[in-house]
Amino acid sequence: MAEVKHGREYVYSIQYHIVWCVKYRHKVLLGDIDKKLKEILNQIATDNGFTISEIESDCDHVHLLIDCNPQHSIPNIIKALKGVSARLLFKEFPQLKKKLWGGNLWNPSYFVATVSEHTEAQIRQYIQNQKVR
Repeated sequence: MAEVKHGREYVYSIQYHIVWCVKYRHKVLLGDIDKKLKEILNQIATDNGFTISEIESDCDHVHLLIDCNPQHSIPNIIKALKGVSARLLFKEFPQLKKKLWGGNLWNPSYFVATVSEHTEAQIRQYIQNQKVR
C-alpha cells in the first residue's frame, strides 16, 4: 500500500497509473531500447522529485505507477517523461528515427487514472503482467 507522506501543511498519498503509446503503435520498445527507456524514465522521476513504483512496457506502449506530491501536475510529469525520454532514446538509438518519421517517438495522447489503496494491488499486477502474454 502507498505510504502516507507529510508535507509542511498537508498529509498526502497520491498515485497515478499512466499509459502512453509509441507513435503509430510501432513495436520498437524491445531489447536494449526497452531497457534504456526504463533507466531513463526512472532517472527523470528522480530528477523531478517523484517515484516510479511500477514500470513495464509491451513493444508499443508504457505503463507506469507513480507516487508524487501535491505540487506535481500531471501535464508537467508527462511532458518531462515523454519529452526527455524521446530525446535521449533518439540520441542513443538513431535507427528509431528511420522507423518513426516526423521526429516523434510518442503519440501525443496519454491515459491517466488515480489509484486508491483499494485498487493499487490490481494495478501493480496489471502493469507487471504487460509482457506476460
